[in-house]
Amino acid sequence: MQLSFWEHKNWFTAVDYTIVGSGIVGLHCALRLREKFPTAKILVLEKGVLPQGASTKNAGFACFGSMSEILDDLNEHSEQEVFDLIQRRYQGLQLLRKRLGDTVLDLQIFGGYELFLKEEEATYETCLQKLPLVNELLQPLFNETVFSVKQNNFGFEKTKEQLIFNPFEAQLNTGNMMQALLKMAVQNDVLILNQQTVLSYVEKNKGVEVILADFSFQTNKLFFATNGFASDLTNGDVKPARAQVLITKPISNLDIRGTFHLDKGYYYFRNFEDRILLGGGRNLDFDGETTIELTQTEKIQNHLEKLLQEVILPNQKFEIEHRWSGIMGVGKQKTPIVKQLSTHVYCGVRLGGMGVAIGSLVGKELADLL
Repeated sequence: MQLSFWEHKNWFTAVDYTIVGSGIVGLHCALRLREKFPTAKILVLEKGVLPQGASTKNAGFACFGSMSEILDDLNEHSEQEVFDLIQRRYQGLQLLRKRLGDTVLDLQIFGGYELFLKEEEATYETCLQKLPLVNELLQPLFNETVFSVKQNNFGFEKTKEQLIFNPFEAQLNTGNMMQALLKMAVQNDVLILNQQTVLSYVEKNKGVEVILADFSFQTNKLFFATNGFASDLTNGDVKPARAQVLITKPISNLDIRGTFHLDKGYYYFRNFEDRILLGGGRNLDFDGETTIELTQTEKIQNHLEKLLQEVILPNQKFEIEHRWSGIMGVGKQKTPIVKQLSTHVYCGVRLGGMGVAIGSLVGKELADLL
C-alpha cells in the first residue's frame, strides 16, 4: 500500500515511541511516556478492532489472589517473592483507580469469596489451616486481617458450608475501564491505529524499522505490550492461555453480590447487576487452551453450565445470553516480564491472569525502562 504524503507525514514520520498492543499495559505505557515526554510522538498499534487479548474480555475482577492461589504460589516461590507479587498487584489496582476514578470504573467493593466443592476436602482443610500464616504474611501491606471465614449464605450447593472471605476484593466494569483508557490516551495526543499487525522489526543504529503488512516505518523506540501473544519475544517464557466466559440474562431476585473463586482460581464468577458472569475451565484441557484462537469449546462451556446448574444457581432458572473468550499470558513464573530486549526494544508481558490488577503498574514500569 502506498501511503499518501499526509498519512506518512502525520502518522509515520519522526515517531519517538511505538507501542504494540492497546490493552491495559500498552495504554498505561503510552500515558506514562506522555507524562515523561510531553512533546514526544507516541504511536500505538493494535492488531484487533479492539484490544485483542484480554483487556476488553476479562471478567472485571479487582483481585490479587485467592487463598488457595496464594498457597499454590508459596509452593513455588519464597514468601518474599509472593509478598512482592501481591504488593505489585495491589499497587497496580490503586494506580488504575487513581488514574480513572472509582465512578468511571463502576467499582463495587462487595468483597471476594472462595468456595470449595465437598470433594475438595484436602484443599479446604489446608486453606483453613494456613489462613493465619497468609494473614501474617500480608499484614505489612494491608495493616488488617485479609482472609476470614464466613458461612455460605448464598445458597450454593455441593460446597463446604464455610467460605473464605476477603474484604479488599472488588469488581469493576471492564468495558467502562477500557473506553476510559482509550479516551484518555487520545486526549493526551496518543495516536492509536487498529487492525495493524506487526509482522517483524529490524533494529538499526538509531532506532527500529517496524514492518506491517502493507508498509514499514521508523521509530526511535519500540515497546511490546502483547502479553499472551509474546512467546516469540521471550523465547517461550510466555504461553497463551485461553479463558472461556459466559454471562446469563438478568435473573429475578438474584441475591449474589461479590466476586467468587473456585478450584484454585481455575473457575471464577461474579454478579454483574442481576446477571451471573462465569469463566474458567482451562484446567480441563491445558493443551487445548494453550492457544490464541478466540473461540469456545463444547467441553468447557458444558462444564461451566453444569457449575451454574448444580452449584451456583441450583434452585433458579437462568438463560445464557452471551459467550466469549480472552487470551491471557502465563508462564512457569508468576512475575511479569518487564525488560529491555535490545538497544531500542522493550517488553512488558506475562501478567499471569492478573492483568486488571497488575497491568497498570507493568505499563508504568515498561515506560520507566527508558
